[in-house]
Amino acid sequence: MTILDDGYGIFRKIKDSLGLEDERHAIFELSKGKLTTDPDNHTGEGIFFASRMFDEFAIDSGSVSFSHLSPKEEYWVFENDEHVTGTCIRMKLSNDTRRTPQEVFDAFTGDDDYGFTKTVVPVDLARYGNDALISRSQARRVLMRLDRFNTVVLDFRNVEQVGQGFADEVFRVFARTHPAVELIPVDANPQVTAMIRRASPPV
Repeated sequence: MTILDDGYGIFRKIKDSLGLEDERHAIFELSKGKLTTDPDNHTGEGIFFASRMFDEFAIDSGSVSFSHLSPKEEYWVFENDEHVTGTCIRMKLSNDTRRTPQEVFDAFTGDDDYGFTKTVVPVDLARYGNDALISRSQARRVLMRLDRFNTVVLDFRNVEQVGQGFADEVFRVFARTHPAVELIPVDANPQVTAMIRRASPPV
C-alpha cells in the first residue's frame, strides 16, 4: 500500500516545528514515538505503531528516506536520488503474517492502562555517516523527549564505539535526574558495554 501527497513534507514539517538542524534529526525523533506537531488532534503514536505492524514500512520526503523492517527492528536512513515533493509512505504486509495489532501494542504499553510507556531508540540514527558518538550534545540528541516514557530500550546495534562524555551524559547525568525512567541498553558490543558500565552509577 502506498500513500502519496504533495504537501509540505513530513520531515521538513517536524524539523521546522521542533527547531531541529536537519531533516535526519526529524527522522530520529519520529522513530522514538510520541511525536506530533498537532497535539490537539494527534497523539503522535500512529507512525510508531504502524511501522511495527507492517513487515516493511518506509517514508520518502524531501531529500531523505526512512525505512523500518519488522520484527527485526532494523532502521535505515538514506539520501534520495531525487527530491521527493510532499510525503510518500509505503507499507507491505505478508498475507500469512502471524503478527497481531494486540501483540504490537502490548510490547510498548503499560499493563494497567495501556498507556504508551515504552520505546526503543535506535541509537545509530543519532550519527551522521561514520561519525562516532562521543559528545554530550550527541547524547542530548538521543535523550530528547525520553522523559515521556517509563522504559527506554537503547538499541546500540551498528554502534562501534561511544565516548566517555556521551556515556556519562546518558547513563549517569540523565539517569540521576530522571530516576523514574528505566534505561535498558541492548545489542552493545564489548567496547560500548565497558563504557556504559564505567558511566553507570553503582547499584
